[in-house]
Formats: sequence, C-alpha cells, structure tokens
Amino acid sequence: MSPPDAAPDDSALYLIDAMSLAYRAHYIFISRPLINSKGQNTSAAYGFTNSLLKLIEDHDIEHAAVVFDEGEEDTFRKEMYDDYKANRDPPPEELLENIPYIKEIVEGLDIPVLEVPGVEADDVIGALAKQAEADDADVVIVSPDKDFKQLLSDKVSIYKPAKGDQDFEIKTGDTFRDEYGLDPAQFVDMLALMGDSSDNVPGVYGIGEKTAQKLLREYHSVENLIDHADDLSGKRAREGMQEHAEEARLSKRLVRIRTELDVGLDWHELQRRELDEEKLTAVFQELEFDSFGDRLGIEGGEGSEEETDEDDPDLQFDFGPYEKVQELDPEAVDYEVVRTEEELHAFADRLGEEARYAFDAEATSRDPMTADLVGLSFSSEAERATYVPTPLPDDTPTDAVLDVLGPVLARDTEKLGHNLKYDLLLLKQHGVEVGGTLFDTMVAHYLVAPEENHNLDDVARSVLNYKMVPIADLIGDETDRDSMREVEVETAAPYACEDADISYRLADELEAQLEDGNVLDVAHDIEFPLVHVLATMEHTGIRLDTDVLDEILAGLEERLSGIEEEVFELAGEEFNINSTQQLGEILFEKLDLPVVSKTPTGKPSTKESVLQELSTEHEIPGLVLDWRSTYKLKSTYLDSLGELVHPETGRLHTSFNQTRTATGRLSSSDPNLQNIPIRTEMGRQIRRAFVPKDGWALLSADYAQIELRILAAMSGDDAMRATFQEGGDIHTDAAARVYGIDPEDVTPEQRSKAKEVNYGIPYGISPWGLAQRMRMPVDEAQDIIKQYRKSYPGVSQLLNELVEKAQDKGYAETLLGRRRYLPDIDSSNSNARSAAERVAVNMPIQGTQADMIKIAMNRIHDRLAGDDWATQMLLQVHDELVFEVPPDELDAAQTMIDDEMRDALPLDDVPVTVDMDTGDNWLEAH
Repeated sequence: MSPPDAAPDDSALYLIDAMSLAYRAHYIFISRPLINSKGQNTSAAYGFTNSLLKLIEDHDIEHAAVVFDEGEEDTFRKEMYDDYKANRDPPPEELLENIPYIKEIVEGLDIPVLEVPGVEADDVIGALAKQAEADDADVVIVSPDKDFKQLLSDKVSIYKPAKGDQDFEIKTGDTFRDEYGLDPAQFVDMLALMGDSSDNVPGVYGIGEKTAQKLLREYHSVENLIDHADDLSGKRAREGMQEHAEEARLSKRLVRIRTELDVGLDWHELQRRELDEEKLTAVFQELEFDSFGDRLGIEGGEGSEEETDEDDPDLQFDFGPYEKVQELDPEAVDYEVVRTEEELHAFADRLGEEARYAFDAEATSRDPMTADLVGLSFSSEAERATYVPTPLPDDTPTDAVLDVLGPVLARDTEKLGHNLKYDLLLLKQHGVEVGGTLFDTMVAHYLVAPEENHNLDDVARSVLNYKMVPIADLIGDETDRDSMREVEVETAAPYACEDADISYRLADELEAQLEDGNVLDVAHDIEFPLVHVLATMEHTGIRLDTDVLDEILAGLEERLSGIEEEVFELAGEEFNINSTQQLGEILFEKLDLPVVSKTPTGKPSTKESVLQELSTEHEIPGLVLDWRSTYKLKSTYLDSLGELVHPETGRLHTSFNQTRTATGRLSSSDPNLQNIPIRTEMGRQIRRAFVPKDGWALLSADYAQIELRILAAMSGDDAMRATFQEGGDIHTDAAARVYGIDPEDVTPEQRSKAKEVNYGIPYGISPWGLAQRMRMPVDEAQDIIKQYRKSYPGVSQLLNELVEKAQDKGYAETLLGRRRYLPDIDSSNSNARSAAERVAVNMPIQGTQADMIKIAMNRIHDRLAGDDWATQMLLQVHDELVFEVPPDELDAAQTMIDDEMRDALPLDDVPVTVDMDTGDNWLEAH
C-alpha cells in the first residue's frame, strides 16, 4: 500500500494501460493457469480484475480510463520503421480470449474503455495525461511499461504493479531524478541511445544504460550528442554516435510518446459513477469469479469458486488475492550480526555442526569475477539468520574472516541458496572452495516453472507469497548508485539475512514441487551438481589471443569498406546501407528491381530472403547480404571480445546460464559463445583467437549427430537405427531412401537436401520452410517430406505420438522427465497451436540432448577433480565440450572424456559417437 502522502487527491485521473496489465496477469499463472469448469483459461481476466479492484479499494477513484491498443491499423511508428516491434511474438491465444471479458468487467465497473484507431495506447495515455496536467489535475498512469517515465512530472506519477502481489510501486518526477540524475523528459533521449529490444528500437551500438545516463548529464540530448560526437572521450560512445546518428534520431522518434495528438477525448468525461451490477454478475458467473462479486457486494450465482474449491484439487491452489502478502517483520524474526572475532569463532563452531544450511553473499558488483565480498549470511532454521560482514565491525579483515569460515564452507554438508553459482564464483575469487551437495532454489524453480522469472524476489512472491526488501531500498536503482560496501552494517544485515532465510524456506517448498512434477531426480542428479561444474568452468576461463582478434578485426573493417565502395559504385551514390528505407529507395526506385514481398505497411521489404532472391537480378542485394553478415560479426564479437578479457587473469570468463532456455540447454553471455557462426569462414576465424596456455593444447569433443541418434532411439525406427548401428552416413542413407537410389549413387546436392530434412523434420519443418531453405519448388519439398516419412515410419509415428502426449498432459518431457509446459497446445488459434506442436516434438529431443551433455559434464568434472588431473574443462557450446590439456595427459584425457560422454545417457540399441580433435586454437581443435 502506498503511503498516504504519495497518492494524488481523489480528483486525480487514473489511466490504466490495459494490455501490459493483462500480459502480466496471464504470465503470473503461466505454469499453473486458472481453468474454470468449462475449460477456459481465465488467468488474464482474473489477475487483471484483481489488480483493478485493488486499485479501486485503495483509492477513491472518480476519474479513470482503461486504454487498449485498437489493433486493427498500423500506427505511425510502423510507417516510420517497418521493423518496429517486428520481433514480438503474437499474444497467446488464451490471453486474447480474455480481452472481451476484461472489457466487460471494466465497463461493468463504470470505467470508460478507450481504443483509438491507428493510435497506440501509450500515445492515448500520454495525450490525456498532458491534457489533465494542463488543467492542474494529478494524473496516475498504472502500468509496468518503463516508457511512461518520460511523462513523469510534479503532477504525473506512475503506479507500477509489483510482481507477485497487488501492491504498486510509485514513480514520480522526484524519484526519477534521484534514480537517474536526469530530468524525466530526458528519458526519451536515454531510450533512444540504449534502444529497446522488446520494441525492436535500434538505439546506438555500444551505448548502454549507464553510458547513456553519463552522456546525457553532460550533453543533455541526442541532438547535442550528435553535434559533439567527435568530442566524446569514450571510444565506443564516440564511434557509436559518429556511425549511428541516424539510428539515434530514428529511435528518439520511435520512443517518444506523442502527447500532442488530438485523441478526440476530454479527460473530464472519463468518470465512473455506479456499478452495472447486472453486467458484472453475468460475466462473473460466466468466468466463475463469484468471489469478486462478494468483494463488490454483488450477489453471486451457482457454480462459484467457493463451491468448487473443496471438490476440485486443481483449484486448491491459493492464488493469493485475499491472503495478506508477507513482508519482513523485525519483531517476528531472529536476525543477528557477528561483530567481533570472538563472536565469529563461536558462530563458525555452531555452523560447523549443521548438516544443512542456506547461505548468501553480498558483494560490490554483479560480476563475481571482479566484485569484492561485503558479507555472508547464513540460515539453518526458518526466520533465523546470521550476517557476517567482511571486514567485521571490530576491523577483523576479510581474509581473516574467510580463514575461519572457509573450512566450514568447504565441508561436505548440503548448502542451500539462490543462484549459488554467483556465490561459489565470488568465494573462489577470494580463495574459498565451497564443498558439499547443493540445493539451488533458482534452478529448482526453473525446473518446476521454466517459463516464469527465477530471480529471488519473484520466486519468493510466487512460492511463499512473500515480498522481499528491494535492493533499491539500500543502494538505489540500477547504475551510478551506491554499492553494498557503502551501506551501514545495521542497514545491510536485515536485507542480507532475509536472503538466506528466504532461500532456506524456499528449499522445502520447492523440493515438494520438484517431487510433484517428477523432476526431483533431474534436480539432484543433473542440475544441482552442474552448479559446481559451471562455477569451476567460469572461474577457469579461456585464453584469448588479442593479436589474432586485432588481425581479424582489421580484415573485417577492410572487407566492409571494400563492400561499401563496390555497392556505392554500382548504385551511383553513397547511402546508409544499414537503413532499410534508403536501401529500398536504391533497389526499388532507382534500380527498379521487382518487389518480392512487402512489409505490413505496404512498403517493399529488404529482409534477408528478399535480398537472396534479388541477388540473381542485380549485384547489390548479394553485396548487402555480405555487408550485413560481416557487420554483425564485427559488432557482436570483434568490437567487444577483447574488452571482456579479465585484467588479472588475462582470460575470457563467459557466463553460462542454467535457467534461460525452456528446453534445458545452456546458454552463455558476455560473450554469447553459442552464436559464433561456424558455417561461414569469417565466423570460423573468430575461433582461431581462442587458445590454450603456452605448450598446452585445446581439445574439442563433439557429439556426432546426437539429436538424430536420440530420435532413432526414441522412435525405434528400424531403418534409422540400422544406419547408426552399421556406422553408416545417416544423410546419405536418407537421400538414398527418399530418392529411391543406391547410397553410392547419391549426389552431394541430394545428400544436402536430405540433411535439411533430417534436421528439419524433428523441428516440424513445413514444405514451404524446406523450399525456402533449399531454394526448391514447394511441390518438390512436399514430395521429399512425404517420401521421408514413408522411409522412416517409426519417426513419423513418434512425432504424432509426442504431439498427442503433449495435448493429453499439457507439457512435453525428455527421456529423463524434464518438462516444458505448453499452454497453447490446444489453442483454437492455428498459428499458436502449430507453434506449440513444434515445441512438443522438438523439446523431448533437444532437452534429452541437454540432459546427456550435462550428465557428461558432471562426470568429467568429478573425474578431473577426483583423480587430480591438470586438464581443465573450459567451454560448453551446443553439442561440444572444449578442454585445455597438458601434453602428458592428452591421450589419457581423450580416452576418459570419450568414455564419459558416450556413457552419459545410453540410448536403446543406438551407439553414441564422439568426434574429437586437438589443436593450438579452437578452430584447429574443432
């Protein structure tokens, strides 16, 4: 609940951003959707209504409107930039089906529903907000959308719904200035520099949030920055503004809310007077929301939630609208601080007697490889915790504190915590090795609800209905704020203790959910041990030869310049190759090339597939494709890899993400090694810069065609199994069967087409998709797929069975039981249903591969540590593991790694093969 002096007076105008709240409501319940007795998913309507009623109950609202995007027409932003919001997935069908009900409920509450054709809801809200502000009225914008921060003022505030309960976080002009050191009007410039991936706003390459704030404090606006681009001290910012001024201007036009628009409405008319009880009763009965009727004093009907709760176990889950959200109560918990060396020794003795406890580290940075330790908190009982600051208040230094706690942490006892990889890495950097088995509540939550958010605040809200103390209360939001080092021990201690306490409380709850979801073994046998493995790999890092990087970068820059000169000569003028508008003018107006396809706004498209087709008509489209791929390689890797090398270790320490992908695969960031191109020569050259220690070798071990082998084992297809059992080439065999010829007669082109089908079929590739990939007629692609299914009937049967199982269970699962929930599997929307069906087929295969390589990593890690090897595991990329090996261990390491990878997850009658090689760099070894 907001403090009394934070809310506007009763005559304020409340403008509610409908779709953002509906999205939020839908995804709060994504892993356990609200389904009524008619089989309707009512999550979005339920959560939206609950938030709206909370707002009405807490504030005596007189003027209000709920604003929707009209959705039928393209907006001016789409006309301005046809890639605007291009990477957004369509809303889930279940959410869309809730929208008419939400509108009826809003109208029943006598709140105007606004939709203005051709105008986004943001602009409608912005125009009305400024209109009311001009009349000296207070305005409250209810939305989680950050873009509205540009409207903040002394009269305009934002109520941002908090996650997990129905409280609202209040943003004002003053809180914005405190947070960013800028005026709210400058938030437009900040967004223009940063870009916005959710709306596909390009921004300026090389400028993130922190740099944007710093630049705007000095230069105030995008336009002034462009004028002074040459004067900027930072290389990335200077080059970014010099090379991407047009993108900055475009981005600013895209992100600015158009408050001057005439939306044909007067804010004074947006009044609510009395409920339409008849309408509300009807819609609440339809959705079985009779508890809301009780809340509003409206008589309910039959079939209410209360009457069905006792009978339907699926409705036993308490979704929390009436249960008071728990928060830190200093009187109810026993949190203590270790202040002296004497107290430290006594605490260490007590902790050493515990067989199981949670711990959490506080540090000066989110990067564990560069952060300083600020303190450690521990909990071995709910509502009890101890904080050990480093150094201690009696000036006992950090090293001395760790000398006492280190041996306790190293013992073979179970450690609980949230995102333990961070804590393990941080402590490794401070010379402390954490031993024992782990229970990571972030990883556990990922296994039971893979589509949800997994940070500690969200998990505490979701699982315990507990609202944690925000870190912003201690150090402020985001960048240029204090670190935990500047926070007084007395202030930091409750926050730190709460982290350990809540992690301890979460563990038992999540253990039960893991068991209910049949993924307890996946957690304890695969994912929890992997935390130790990944922490060790990240801490080890890999050596990077920056001289090779510089050489490659120089070559790419020379290639870009050469392509540009060639394009400009052919075009007869210079233009911005990266501008789709300018490129379109050259291709379709000046050169009069045929329009292959159009954007949603009717403009000629210049997307990759179009340029590929046009490359047979003229040289420029093919050159532009070369330029784009080269530029992407340069900007994504060559411009930043060298900067990521650790100043002390001289190595690159990528971060492996264990909870990002719904299939169970690992991803990586800073840098993203999974996306380094391997099929192009330029992409392969980047791997040349990854090198071992002097005199050592890099060893690459790669599962051969593992997903097809898993497919053969799962399907039991005789033909596919036989090929692998006999050591044949699966792509040649597929081509021979599809084309009805002998394997020795298969041409390279036929094998290539069969390979695309082999890898495409398990991912639901369509005839049209295959035709696009292979540049063949759709009819030919359809015939190939049809013949493939005939040739491998077991595979065809399996694909059907996987979809049917997902429809029956509501989720797909791997051979070991890892699950991915599929709420759209029975959707009436064919596109949404088809996408879910593709996931139902793909996830069991790709997820099983992920399980297999994780098991191998765990076993190899244990062998390396237990047998005292010098060999180190460095990277995991797709189906490949990369090691750094001394010469005297090379033969033994190859044998051991091959054994552990092949035996990680035996496949029924299908051999697992590992391709292995070594070299002086990653390219040579792969």
